[in-house]
Amino acid sequence: MARRPTIQDVAKAAGVSQATVDRVLNGREAVREETARRVYEAARRVGYHAAPLIAQRLQPEVPSLRLGVVLHKEKQPFYQAFAAEIEAAARRAAGVRVRPIIEFSSSQAPTEFASLILGMRGRADVVAASAVTHPDVTEAVSQLRSEGIPTFALLNDFAPGIRQNYLGLNNLKVGRIAASLIGLAAHKPGRVAVFVGGYRWHGHELREAGFRSWFREFAPQFQLLDTLVNLETRQLTYEATLDLLNRQRELRGLYVAGGGMEGAIAALREARKPGEVCLVVNELTPQSRGALVDGFATMVIATPLPQLCDDLVRLGAEAARTGPTDTAGQHFLRPELVLPESV
Repeated sequence: MARRPTIQDVAKAAGVSQATVDRVLNGREAVREETARRVYEAARRVGYHAAPLIAQRLQPEVPSLRLGVVLHKEKQPFYQAFAAEIEAAARRAAGVRVRPIIEFSSSQAPTEFASLILGMRGRADVVAASAVTHPDVTEAVSQLRSEGIPTFALLNDFAPGIRQNYLGLNNLKVGRIAASLIGLAAHKPGRVAVFVGGYRWHGHELREAGFRSWFREFAPQFQLLDTLVNLETRQLTYEATLDLLNRQRELRGLYVAGGGMEGAIAALREARKPGEVCLVVNELTPQSRGALVDGFATMVIATPLPQLCDDLVRLGAEAARTGPTDTAGQHFLRPELVLPESV
């Protein structure tokens, strides 16, 4: 089978550096038109798969979009995958030249999220963020809105009524899905626990509410324990889960509504046999995939990141053309339910 041409092949054929080809391909920085066209001709000549995209980049009439994105947990696999999918969606975008500007908050402090969001002024036409729900963040979004910059809430809905749109899962339904799986998979009634990341994650509160409402409606024979807060950290979740397992011998199910699932998985591996406790977590990562394979996780509820990022680019381009609207919407995606037999 013939080898697929790479960026290195294009660079060699065009007589430029790989960095120059990357800039032409992704629109990261200005490149002389003569150089860009030489790169395109080389890409077409060697049969590089992204040659049509380079041709699109060369069309002067194609509008451009500077998409500012604020995420957190830079070292976590899920958010690394999120950033990569944003970059990929920018490259896939048709009819618009997208330049993503991605930054990470080093903490969950509302002031830091607000500072990074406001820091996109003059650099981005549209801003999106996975931030906490807090007055500081709401004020930052309000300031951007007053300056004609639309803001999108990702995964967690913040600044309702002010942000342009929410993109993510229907978190109330996510909680009910998690509860229904535990209620159906548990061999007999017992106690059930749920972790949330903190008091400023509106999405976690909705997941918790959906989780509890399903048990009230369909499985009142289970006893729901007081909600645990793990600050989305692995170590705190690990210690709290071990304590929970030691105190609650009749624990049948555990739902980690936000981050920190690695700690719960580690504790179950240490203190229980596979399948003794039904564990449901969010987002498919190497850790959650391994837990599914080994029988320590019962289901993973995952966000379809490629679709989310494609939709963000499309809605962001529309918002950049029209400016902030008075109607703030919700753009729900269908969750991906991953079971052990799925991996």
